[in-house]
Amino acid sequence: MSPHRRSLRFWSGALTAALALTVTTVGQASAADVNNARNAGFESGLSDWTCSAGSGTTVSSPVRTGTAALQATPSGQDNARCAQSVQVKPNSTYTLGAWVRGGYAYLGVTGTGTTDVSTWTPDSSSWKQLSTSFTTGSSTTSVTVYTHGWYGQSAYYADDVSVFGPDGGGGTDPGPTIPSAPGGLNVSGTTSSSVSLAWNAVSGATGYTVYRDGTKVTAVSGTSATVTGLAASTSYSFQVTATNGAGESPKSAAVTGTTNKPNGPGPALPKHAVTGYWQNFNNGATVQKLADVQAQYDIIAVAFADATSTPGAVTFNLDSAGLGGYTVDQFKADIRAKQAAGKKVIVSVGGERGTVAVNDAASAANFANSVYSVMQTYGFDGVDIDLENGLNATYMTQALRSLSAKAGSSLIITMAPQTIDMQSTSNSYFQTALNIKDILTVVNMQYYNSGSMLGCDGKVYSQGSVDFLTALACIQLEGGLAPSQVGLGLPASTRGAGSGYVSPTVVNNALDCLAKGTGCGSFKPPRTYPGLRGAMTWSTNWDATAGNAWSNAVGPHVHGLP
Repeated sequence: MSPHRRSLRFWSGALTAALALTVTTVGQASAADVNNARNAGFESGLSDWTCSAGSGTTVSSPVRTGTAALQATPSGQDNARCAQSVQVKPNSTYTLGAWVRGGYAYLGVTGTGTTDVSTWTPDSSSWKQLSTSFTTGSSTTSVTVYTHGWYGQSAYYADDVSVFGPDGGGGTDPGPTIPSAPGGLNVSGTTSSSVSLAWNAVSGATGYTVYRDGTKVTAVSGTSATVTGLAASTSYSFQVTATNGAGESPKSAAVTGTTNKPNGPGPALPKHAVTGYWQNFNNGATVQKLADVQAQYDIIAVAFADATSTPGAVTFNLDSAGLGGYTVDQFKADIRAKQAAGKKVIVSVGGERGTVAVNDAASAANFANSVYSVMQTYGFDGVDIDLENGLNATYMTQALRSLSAKAGSSLIITMAPQTIDMQSTSNSYFQTALNIKDILTVVNMQYYNSGSMLGCDGKVYSQGSVDFLTALACIQLEGGLAPSQVGLGLPASTRGAGSGYVSPTVVNNALDCLAKGTGCGSFKPPRTYPGLRGAMTWSTNWDATAGNAWSNAVGPHVHGLP
């Protein structure tokens, strides 16, 4: 798609040695053990805690349980160390634990009288438990428990610190109790195959379980979920419970969610639509939250899913650190808000450096299953295929048909082939598009980073002109795709691609030429295509960097086509 991917993190030998910390597998605490940490959940601000250089504060979001958590931000030569003195008994074993997220986070203890221990985790977009154990010396009556981040990294969050072991006499925090049932359960959105739910947070809860018609369907850590794979025009009953270490609450009051009527591929999309890729990384373009994406974009393709070690399988990891601390819960909420505004949010697979390969039946099944799982987790409306290193038409077709069977008729499927991929219907990309024509939403070919190509009239055209756009689009329009399945993909600015940028005026002239027969260059299409879907750009971020010049000009023009 464009040079963009995050640089790989690596440690020098010296830094690796500095981070060579002890991690111990820890068993369950005994019944007589207590949590000797005080204000372990930061519900009383920073009481009992001391943070270096004023680096710590308490926040109301994100929290794991209760209403508060620690946020500590490294700065300069300060690693944001927050510590507490904890009373303990001599010659005793304690289990030290905490839940962390955000930037690099460390948990440790000093002054044990034996071996001081610590553990750590790299940045995480969701809560992760750190745990280790230590034994006190024969005369040790207090230890110092601490958390800290790492130099130059983003803020970390900590919650539910614990020092489980014999009562040291310094006071304890009470253990968890079974939470109450969630209130405020409501249906926040529907499609023809999914129902989105939201509810109020429950104090002391660490997670929530969603039930459909009495059967557990998913468990989440936040206060929202999207249940997918539902039948169209069907009513379902939903309930939610709250959970923590003490158990599960009673079920909430039930609500009824009814899926929409089926609308075929691209449900509720406008006749003419604008697609924009949103960057899940920082490459110098304006960093956006999904909520910041310009209103002119009807389909937002989240770039990109990540390959896994399983052939064909993908996952999605929000680059919270690169996006200024953007949390998964905020991201999911922004997806729902865009959908409520009539937009479609899909996950893109591939990109210039994408390594996903679907070359046999097993990898096709892995692809379909993993994409569907990502859709369920985040609430995505579908998938974009942007595999720039080739694909196998037989097995990608198999994968997408399997995904369609799981997700239902509301599934959005877009494709972003390179120009060479769509020169002939015998090419694998073109074959795949034709194979799934009944479930395909749109093909937004990339009319950039390209050499000269043949038009549908057999003549050679160079990128950067109206003729290049119209003559190459004609191949798709005359080669079997419906006009509603063809879009023009262009960079949003000169910085959005290595070559091929054209002004929004050229894009609009090409759209008019294809849809209305006006604004053409030397190439005149054999007919007009008033149903032409619209245009795509890489990326919404580069568009924002250029003052939204692309979307402000192309967006209204697309929406005003006949």
